[in-house]
This record gives sequence, structure tokens and C-alpha cells, in this order.
Amino acid sequence: MSKTLSSGYVLALDLGTTGNRAFVFDALGKIVGQAYKELTQYYPQPGWLEHDAEEIWQDTCWVMETAIANAQIVPSDIAAIGLTVQRETCLIWDKTTGKPLHRAIVWQDRRTAPLCNQLQAQGYAEEIYDRTGLVIDAYFSATKLRWLLDHVTGIDLNHVLAGTIDTWILWKLTGGKVHATDHSNASRTMLMNLASCAWDQTLLDLFKIPVQILPQIQPSLGQFGVTDTTVISAEIPITAVLGDQQAALFGHGCDRPGLMKCTYGTGSFLVAHTGSEIVRSQRQLISTVAWTQNHNGSLDVGYALEGSMFTSGACIQWLRDGIKLIKTADETEAIANQVDDNGGVYFVPAFSGLGAPHWDMSARGAFFGITAAVRSQHLVRAVLEAIAYQVKEVVQAISGSSSAPIQKLTVDGGACENNFLMQFQADVLSIPVERPVMRDTTVQGIAMAAGLAAGFWDSYEELVRQRQIDRYFSPGVGSGYAIANFTTWQKAVERAKHWVE
Repeated sequence: MSKTLSSGYVLALDLGTTGNRAFVFDALGKIVGQAYKELTQYYPQPGWLEHDAEEIWQDTCWVMETAIANAQIVPSDIAAIGLTVQRETCLIWDKTTGKPLHRAIVWQDRRTAPLCNQLQAQGYAEEIYDRTGLVIDAYFSATKLRWLLDHVTGIDLNHVLAGTIDTWILWKLTGGKVHATDHSNASRTMLMNLASCAWDQTLLDLFKIPVQILPQIQPSLGQFGVTDTTVISAEIPITAVLGDQQAALFGHGCDRPGLMKCTYGTGSFLVAHTGSEIVRSQRQLISTVAWTQNHNGSLDVGYALEGSMFTSGACIQWLRDGIKLIKTADETEAIANQVDDNGGVYFVPAFSGLGAPHWDMSARGAFFGITAAVRSQHLVRAVLEAIAYQVKEVVQAISGSSSAPIQKLTVDGGACENNFLMQFQADVLSIPVERPVMRDTTVQGIAMAAGLAAGFWDSYEELVRQRQIDRYFSPGVGSGYAIANFTTWQKAVERAKHWVE
């Protein structure tokens, strides 16, 4: 691997929805140490979800220390840190005490749906979409921040800072010296203007959010300060910050139109690079920033189209923990293969409403087509098929919005381990699905970004070329069945919409 340093390491932090991870990469791009800690989920009311920001910070310190120890190195050996996070989750904290003023409100949280409905009714949808590329939804940060400012008592705005998880952790890592975010995370707040890449004053006024509490927006690849020696015993440059889906896009080498990836995590996130142009979709996809960097004194912006599906891996988890139909997620592959078809059963994964391309917050999950002949295997298979079907809807929407034909789908995330699901995905899409050996593409992407920005590596193309592919899934004999049943599944989706009016 071409590199400009003969030794040293890159530390990648991936602060996700279900847990926090740290990975140490060596100069050859190999993982030499890693650590993971699961994160507590708080459900104060149905549809609400919170995280303890102090716990995220403590876990970040623990995974960093543990990964470094596992790599048998010392902090001063690390050339750069990259930070990638669950997006849209946000919090406010006291900059004097350094303490959060409320638990962080997670991206899946639906408490601000009434405010979103009100904004829709007042006719703000088009203006917000024009300015931000986003649809009005409780998913994004602006209404969450408004809720926090309204519900936390005794706030002195002169002492308050606000931000997404990257901003909070960056502030803590730098000992309170740096209050910043990058364009990819800022583009998910519903407060950043997509064209100017700056906070939008009209939207700040609409949501009544004072600009002084917000972080400075910086290029995704660049200098974000150094770690404070009280946090870790070395001043390590933090050289890349990205939202988790954008980090995965970077890791897959999807840096131009026609290339897209899907991450099968808690939700499924399909992101297609659209180049230096903002591509607008007529199919309720969101336009967003892929990543930014300074190039010869000007800002180089890469844009993307994204379809966010809120529930995918989460419905496999529900089969395990909720209705106890399975013992482990891994066994779903074998169970689905025990039956020849879905037995006429269709599942709608709308636990927290439907994301792209429907954006229906009032939809709820459902099984349709149950008869006395249905067995538990059919239910499991129907859940896996639904994960693939909702991805197809978004791929269709992207194809309709983009001039570059989609050549293949590159995949990552926990559920991409499932060979049944990946083959079914290729069958229903009629394009190949490419699964890399390194499944943690989010982590790999942020490590690549931080290493390149620090001059640790010098060629993005070479890093991408060296990725190893585990398996290609080509459309096969199951294509006819998968495509025919997709129409019936869409009928099921229509019936699950507008459930909680």
C-alpha cells in the first residue's frame, strides 16, 4: 500500500445506535486491535428512544483504551483518529460543567411527529426540501433540538452547546476546545443549506434555534483539532468526521454517479453518489452531502441521494427478543431455506413508521396473508423478503432520479451475512450484489478518510482497489418468483399505511 509514513496506526471510532466501537488499523490497512461495548437503550414512552450521552463518552474512552491495548501499541503511535457516528441523534449540554442537560434524542425517536405534521400543514415542506434536501420528518435533528430547548427547564443559552453525537464526542476528545461538526452530519439536521453548505438563517428562525449554540461546520476530511492529553496520553490529530452511512459509502469506493451501497443495520440505508451536483428526486428520496474536503483553497463537495428505511435488522432482532421465534439472528438463513416460498405471507417492517419512499409516520408493522397453513418458517422468510423488498423500492426510486445506470449494489452491515437475504436481494433487483470480506465498511471508510487526510496514506484509488470481495450474488432462478411477489408486498404496504391516525 502506498503510504507516506513507514509506521504508525489509524484509530477509527464508530459510535452507533446499538453500541460503540474502536478499531486500530496498521499502515497496510489491517485491523490489529478492536473493542466494542453495547449501548443502553432508553424507552421513556412508546415511540420515544434516548441515549445517555455520558455513557457514550465513557464507552468511547473504554473502547479506545481497549483497542489500543489489544493492538499492543501506545497512544503516541497513532497518526490520526477518524470519527463516524449514528446520525441525527442530538443533545444539548452545559459548556461550563460539560454535562448533558437531557438524554440524547435518538434518530428513531418519534416524539416530534406532531410538530412535523404542523409544519407540513403550514406549508413548509417545499421550502425545507429546497433548502436542505430533506423531507419534514421527526427523523432529522431540528425538531429534536427544538423539543430539548422547550422542555429542559432553566436553560441559560449563554452556557448551552448543541450538536449531534460527533459534535459532543469531538468536544469531549479535545477537552472542550473544539465545537464543530462536518458537512455530512450537518446536512442531516434540517438546519444546513445544501447549496451553501452553511447554517440556513431562515430555518434557524423557523425552528427558533440560536446559531451561537450550534457547532462550526467543517470539511469532512480535514483538521478537527487534537485529543487532549487528559483524555488520552497523546495529542492525536482528529482528521475525519463522517455520518455512518457516508463513511460506508467512502469505504466502498462509491465516489461517483452510478455507484451505490446499502448498509443493513438497525435500519437499511441505501446511498448513491451523485457527484458534485445536487440531484433532486421526485420519489421522496433525500438529497444529502456525501463528504467534503478542501481542494486548492475551495470546498470540494460530493452529494448523494439516500433512501432511509427505519426497520431492517431491527425486525430480525424483534423475531429473537420480541416474539422469540428464533434464538439467534444467524439461524434465519437456514429457517428461510426450510420452506419453498413465503406461504403467501407478507411482512411490512414499519415499527417506527415507514421511511423512504413513503415517509408515513403513522404506518405500523404487519403480517398479511396468514392462513392456517402458515408455519413459523414462513413468518421468518417473510421478514427477510420484506428487508429486500423495501430496498428494491428505494433502488427503483434512485434509478428514476439518476441519469447514471446502476451497475451493482455493494453491501455491508450485520444482515448482509445472510446468504438467503443477499441472493433474494440480487434476484429481486436483477443486478449483482457485491459483498466485501471486510463487513465493517463504515469503520474501514472512516479509517481511510482519516488516514488520507493526515497524509498517512496517499491514494484513495489504491485503498479501494485493495478491498477484497467475499462473494458476488448474481440474479438467479428465483428472480421470477421474487419480482412477481414484490407487487403483492407493495399492496401489503399500502394497507399498513396511515394506521395510527
